[in-house]
Amino acid sequence: MNTYAIVASTDEERDYIDNKLVEFNRSQVSFTQDKNIVLNYVIKNKHDKIMAGVLSYLYCWKILHVDILFVAEQYRHQGLGRQLLSKVEEEAKILGATLVHLDTFDFQAKDFYIKMDYQIFGVLDDCPPDHKRYYLRKVL
Repeated sequence: MNTYAIVASTDEERDYIDNKLVEFNRSQVSFTQDKNIVLNYVIKNKHDKIMAGVLSYLYCWKILHVDILFVAEQYRHQGLGRQLLSKVEEEAKILGATLVHLDTFDFQAKDFYIKMDYQIFGVLDDCPPDHKRYYLRKVL
C-alpha cells in the first residue's frame, strides 16, 4: 500500500523543485553566474515587420543555449540566420562563454548549423515519429 500520492504541482511547488535542483548543482559545480543572461534579437524590415529572430541565453556556467532561431520563409537563404547566430555567439564570447549548444529536427536546419561549424553530439530517433532530433554543439 502506497503512503504517498502523485499529484499535479503548483507553480510554487515547481519553483521549489527547481530551486532544490539548482542547490544540488551548486554543491557539485560552482556557478559562474547567478541568473540566466538573455540574448534575444530580431531583424525587422523597413515596415517594422519581423523577418527573423533568435531566442537564446547563457546559463549557470556561461554556456550559451540557442533555444529558437527562426527566419520567415520569404527571407530564408539571405544570410539572416547566419547573422543572428553569429550575433549571439559573439555576445556570448564577450560575456565569457566558450560553448554553445542547440537542437534541431531533420526537417529544420541541421545542415545550416553544420555549415556554421556545429557538430552533432546526439540524435534522438523517432522524435517525432519517422524523424530525428539532432543535438549540436560548438566551441566558441
